[in-house]
Amino acid sequence: RGDKFPGVFFSIYFAMTGVHALHILGGIGVFVWIVARAAKHHFSSEYYGPVEYTGLYWHLVDLIWIYLFPLLYLIH
Repeated sequence: RGDKFPGVFFSIYFAMTGVHALHILGGIGVFVWIVARAAKHHFSSEYYGPVEYTGLYWHLVDLIWIYLFPLLYLIH
């Protein structure tokens, strides 16, 4: 049972949410970089790779959190 080792659970909980937060902050930084480049007209219909890769990264972080959230919060 999980109630015998609450320290282990909360250590994993804070580590996983902290890692997620770091990825969110990194993603926000990349979005700021993309917006700055877009303001300088670096992207077009022929060159849009960084925009697409940034969106894929953001969705990957969301997808991981979709699985991590129930694991940490809903499973007892």
